[in-house]
Amino acid sequence: MAAGRVVMLVLAAATGVLIAHTLRPEGRGTYAIITTTALTAIVLGHLSVERTQIFLWGDPGRHHRLGVNALFLGMLLGTLTAAAGVVLTLLGLMPSRSPLLCLALLAVPFGVTTVNLTGIALLRSRMEAVSRCMVAGALVQCVPLMVLAGTGGLTVGRVIVCWTISLIATCLFLLAAVRPFPLRGDGRLALRQLALGSRYHVGLVACHLMTSADVLLLNALDTVAAVGLYTVAVTLLFQTRVPAEVLTQAALPRQAVGDLGDAGHVTARTVRLNLLVSSVFIGVLVAVSPLLIPLVYGRPFAGSVAPLLTLAPGAVALTLLRPVEQYLVRTARPLALASVPAGALVLNILLNVAVIPRWGAAGAGAVSTVTYALMAAVEMAWFLRAARLPVSALLPRAADVRSLRQAARRLVRRFRRAAGRTGGRTTPPPG
Repeated sequence: MAAGRVVMLVLAAATGVLIAHTLRPEGRGTYAIITTTALTAIVLGHLSVERTQIFLWGDPGRHHRLGVNALFLGMLLGTLTAAAGVVLTLLGLMPSRSPLLCLALLAVPFGVTTVNLTGIALLRSRMEAVSRCMVAGALVQCVPLMVLAGTGGLTVGRVIVCWTISLIATCLFLLAAVRPFPLRGDGRLALRQLALGSRYHVGLVACHLMTSADVLLLNALDTVAAVGLYTVAVTLLFQTRVPAEVLTQAALPRQAVGDLGDAGHVTARTVRLNLLVSSVFIGVLVAVSPLLIPLVYGRPFAGSVAPLLTLAPGAVALTLLRPVEQYLVRTARPLALASVPAGALVLNILLNVAVIPRWGAAGAGAVSTVTYALMAAVEMAWFLRAARLPVSALLPRAADVRSLRQAARRLVRRFRRAAGRTGGRTTPPPG
């Protein structure tokens, strides 16, 4: 799984550099506004069905029906959301009135289904299958962009086309991997999932808007170029979160089954490991960013350094939230869980409205750091109380460092073996 994420990281970096060099800050900003809006539609549309899968997974008799419902509910909810988005775009009520937004919205049903199917695959401990599908989807986006950039034909419209096709392809790859066949769903179970998911959904939407409202507010209160600079910083920080996301996804099956006591210890260890790896990766990025960003993206993107520095501490805090929320879902208190990100979102918007006109993208990064840190502190305090664990349970230990070092060594050995096998196949025999 980690190896697959490394490949995805390389592909994402290559894609980001191609888009930045070709489209410049203004074009990069336009691309970011359209994709952020479409991704927000995906979050709004999936109605937290994947959280209901975690909640209901304890009964093995439901596993197949949950997998079938993941497909049906994903396509149904995604189609309704996409249709509403197209109507709002035509009425001029979306952040962009470009026809390209309508094109991007075509990927929403597939994006919603991907979220659901990914949840099922992770609950089945099919991490490698998820990684392969994600890598394949990233290749579908990256390879055509490389060809277009090499021929001088890369435009905002073609970038959006490649992005849309990649989301559709990822969904199809996951469907082939999960294979929820025969397609015998459970209508009663689906209604229960919708009722339960709607209770969790407010919090999930608020949490997503926390990470995207700053982009939309920058577009409204500053310039499209500022959006382009800011989203480069966000993208780089998102890529450094990949190791923590791998650990979080690997912990999910153990958090979803068994008693809450064991799940609490798994969650605490995952938080400790995430804190270690995210601090290291994000710390390295902060140290090299003044040289890295102008060198890789070009001098026009030197303004991305300041928002990256102000957003970096918040990015560390954000990696701690997901494993904690996966545990808190099992406490069956959806309204309380929703109130934390909802309150943080309101604070985030108010601070951004006050700060962006004066401080621009750097101010937006600082606001995000403050609100992410507050939300992480509240949810971790709740987790510790629910799991009856001391604060020290979340502080990294020497054993955690050793386990990460051993995992890194295994990963390096695996890459070396893979490289050796490839070399053996491609090198002609002596004589």
